[in-house]
Amino acid sequence: MTADRLRAFVESVNLSKLSAEDRAGALRKLAQKFNALSVEERRRAQFAHVAKDWFAQMTEDEKGQFLEATMPEGFKKMLASFQQLPEDKQRQTVADALRRLGDAAARIQAEGGTALGTNTLPPVNGELLAKARTMGLEGFYTQSLAQTRADLAPVLEELQRVMESGRPFRGR
Repeated sequence: MTADRLRAFVESVNLSKLSAEDRAGALRKLAQKFNALSVEERRRAQFAHVAKDWFAQMTEDEKGQFLEATMPEGFKKMLASFQQLPEDKQRQTVADALRRLGDAAARIQAEGGTALGTNTLPPVNGELLAKARTMGLEGFYTQSLAQTRADLAPVLEELQRVMESGRPFRGR
């Protein structure tokens, strides 16, 4: 599975013209295809906003179900572990995740980008991240609107990779 193939699938189906049953099936298929992407292809798809049009047509419930279905395994455990880090380690871990995402976007662009269009980092700002830290990342994630969670998904996925690397738990 590639980001280009995912885009082709999204473009081949008019979500708004499907019956409720067919629509649910198409959304499940989208989630399965998204989950089949490698880390690099997943980033390409996220940076290129492959499912943006579908996401805009989804109900809040559908968005929530899609996000749940596409979050990596162990995601909730990562959120709990992150919350137990001291605030300075949380800040550094988020900075590492954002740096790694920026590096990935630059690498993808340097490799000629993708046929999917312009690669862009997720629309995450310092205010949003500060609010997440204040509320607790887990509480913020579960209480946020689906669009906010979707915007944060690439950052949270990268945060999980940083946490899994063990870097936040080692002294610097």
